[in-house]
Amino acid sequence: MQLHVTHTTRYAYDEPVIYGLQKIRLRPVGSHMQSVVDWNLTVTGGKIECSYCDHHGNQTDLVSITPEGDAVEITARGTIITENTHGVFGKIYGRVPLYLLRMPTLTTEAGPKIKAFARTLDKHDDLLAGLHALSEAILKAVPYESGHTAADTTAEQALAGGKGVCQDHAQIFIAAARLAGLPARYVSGYLMMDDQVDQDASHAWAEVHLDTLGWVGFDVSNGISPDERYVRIAVGRDAKEASPIEGMRMGSADESMIVSLQVQQ
Repeated sequence: MQLHVTHTTRYAYDEPVIYGLQKIRLRPVGSHMQSVVDWNLTVTGGKIECSYCDHHGNQTDLVSITPEGDAVEITARGTIITENTHGVFGKIYGRVPLYLLRMPTLTTEAGPKIKAFARTLDKHDDLLAGLHALSEAILKAVPYESGHTAADTTAEQALAGGKGVCQDHAQIFIAAARLAGLPARYVSGYLMMDDQVDQDASHAWAEVHLDTLGWVGFDVSNGISPDERYVRIAVGRDAKEASPIEGMRMGSADESMIVSLQVQQ
């Protein structure tokens, strides 16, 4: 499937920014699941200082805000040809060892509620079936609804709150899988929706490593494994490490953000 993506993020500040630096993970990497036909990253109100491949294999750019500027706009645009591998990314490895992906992070630390959910896996002789059951149980316990969690909400907090978005679903799933001793990671990217071109945000799902298949994806929010409608952008131990944009700035300016995203054939 050929997908066209246009993703613009605009940050505005209520007073000039002395210094600001953004870490951008908005360049897809080619694999057996996707071929990058063309892709461009443009910046208004700043410039790309350097580009590199991080330890997870993510193509990363560092973008500085123009000194004394009051806005910066970052647009990623391009065309991807995707393949349906039924969620199986396979036995593809980078510099990050599997044992590190079994360890919790601040936002994927399992508390009592997630520990109870992890027992879902014990009820199934087939591990893959157990993981799908875990995904279904998480979505039932935490229906998709925006406005109840934030970027720094932990998996345990999201589960306790009973409502969340794809970031929360992925991190709960990751925390539970790691409790079972499975390497798990967070994936950020895009999803072409069947009835909607314009979207409010990018998408996220989880991957778990199985000895038999390698990395397998689970989109808890939609109750499926990723197919040809998905575009992978970045991976990490949690949402922060795979975030499309993260950064810092000097000064006391308040920030507002507007996101515009279109994913279509």
